[in-house]
Amino acid sequence: MEKLTQEQYLQWYRDMNFWRRFEDKCRSLYLKQKIRGFLHLYNGQEALPAGFLHAMQPEDRVITAYRCHVWPMAMGVDPKRIMAELCGKATGTSQGLGGSMHVFSKEHHFFGGHGIVGGQINLGAGIAFGDKYNDKKHVTICLMGDGATRQGTLHETFNMAMNWKLPVVFVCENNQYAMGTSVKRTANHEDIWKLGLGYDMPSMPVDGMDPVKVAEAAYEAIERARRGDGPTFLDIRTYRYRGHSMSDAEPYRTKEEVESFKQEDPILHVENEILSNNWATREQLDVIMDEVKSAVEECVEFAENSPYPDANVMYDYIYSQEDYPFLDKVENN
Repeated sequence: MEKLTQEQYLQWYRDMNFWRRFEDKCRSLYLKQKIRGFLHLYNGQEALPAGFLHAMQPEDRVITAYRCHVWPMAMGVDPKRIMAELCGKATGTSQGLGGSMHVFSKEHHFFGGHGIVGGQINLGAGIAFGDKYNDKKHVTICLMGDGATRQGTLHETFNMAMNWKLPVVFVCENNQYAMGTSVKRTANHEDIWKLGLGYDMPSMPVDGMDPVKVAEAAYEAIERARRGDGPTFLDIRTYRYRGHSMSDAEPYRTKEEVESFKQEDPILHVENEILSNNWATREQLDVIMDEVKSAVEECVEFAENSPYPDANVMYDYIYSQEDYPFLDKVENN
């Protein structure tokens, strides 16, 4: 793994604070009814994309669930277009047709954004299968929430991925609550990583509040997959500071619990490392924060000044193919 330098920590500080403030701004726009539908925020989980991106190669792939605003930004998608998508504007990543849960960018190897719980798990393995079949040395990072690990498709996919030694890293973003149900209430044990052991898959828990530990675990798993040794399952223990979605009143946890996890804030971890090593002064970090605030406001301005898509656009992206295989048999039956 590339050495973690002063520059990397400062970049982490800038990126992670931008992601956090971007999500906070999304919450504000939602309350103003400028963002509609569902909205799932990522606050508290920023160490995962920070650590993984340090360990990944440029053309590695990512597929995830519906808490999907930060990952595409981390992979290079213009945050202005993501904000526009959330606001349903024509300049969005899916021309305003996808919204919060369906951000997608083939150009940046980000394959969604999936609203069905666990629906992306087998798709992630499929992307990895395609790369192996075509002899490409890419690795797919397939992310899921702790709730998705209770879906049957996980076991089917794990079995096939190990049998074919697919270049995929399965990652549980374990924020400890599937909507409002704690991990300990959904199974006989709380060690989600052990689910991989039944398939002889290398599996382990990881501290998801520390981007360094995430990067180290990610690098080992990614390189294992890249050299052809198959998948890994990482149970990355993190915590979301906001509710499951904007409609979540959070009756299942206390304010004291949330505050205790805020003492382990991944952004605070990076900030303390920077200050303790004299890599920047408090004044210099404040300048970065001012730049972050301005950049987020630029995203909002871009989205609000963008037009809504024309109504006819919804008919332009319906899958239709006149010579679709077997169509004649379907019609005849």
